[in-house]
Amino acid sequence: MKLLNYILPAFALFSFTACEEKPKTTGEKVKDKVGDALDTRPHEKVRDAVEDVKDSVKK
Repeated sequence: MKLLNYILPAFALFSFTACEEKPKTTGEKVKDKVGDALDTRPHEKVRDAVEDVKDSVKK
């Protein structure tokens, strides 16, 4: 039983760290900025709406 008390938290800790998002490379950032400027990103309307909400929350 005591072994289970150590294994479960360790498993949970490792499973949460596996969900981290990879940082974007410089090329991906530039591609996203160009796509945003030209309105050619996938799901552009949704992304614009989320960006607007983010901006309004910051204010």
